[in-house]
Amino acid sequence: MGSLAKILLGLALAAACVAARAQAISPKDFQVLDPPRPVSTGESIEVLEFFYYGCPVCYEAQPHIARWLMKTGPGVAMLRVPAAFTESSESFARTFYTLGAMNQIARLHWPLYDNHHFDGKELNEEKNVTAWVATNGVDAKRFTELWHSEGVKAQVEAAKKALDTYGVKGVPTFIIDGKYMTSARLAGSVPHMMQTVEYLVGRAGAERKK
Repeated sequence: MGSLAKILLGLALAAACVAARAQAISPKDFQVLDPPRPVSTGESIEVLEFFYYGCPVCYEAQPHIARWLMKTGPGVAMLRVPAAFTESSESFARTFYTLGAMNQIARLHWPLYDNHHFDGKELNEEKNVTAWVATNGVDAKRFTELWHSEGVKAQVEAAKKALDTYGVKGVPTFIIDGKYMTSARLAGSVPHMMQTVEYLVGRAGAERKK
């Protein structure tokens, strides 16, 4: 076999392996929600990401999620829900909603993960995250006001109720169109979780067309 033929064969085998991995979604990788939960995104497929800034697996998942979002079209709407299980996670949930109210999530979502985990800034503590946002060009006084506001408190309480509504016990967890749940634990890894999310989005889209 010539060198070119070997290269082509190698590429074909690699492509076949990738395709096989991408298609290897089994029922154990996700759960069917019965009854389905209502969605809030109209004609778009709703994808809820339950996350916690202090979770190392959620941190690991962020680049994978970002790459997947780059491939999705306008027919998919992803909404983030901070999982407020504990006092520490509730602090992060307050920070998430405060940054959202200040239109800073797009800019600071990944840096918050990175600086907490990689740089050890302990951004689950109010005084630390207040100092951190100030160094990132955010009005610290306004941040503190919103962090303690009734509006943010109400959003955190709604996020807590969502954990019960969907039966979420750990993170990262995704809910697809109110019908399906997958997670890193169910899928076995972050990459396979995202493959499962992609599969379930396609499945939910096909079901909507029936």
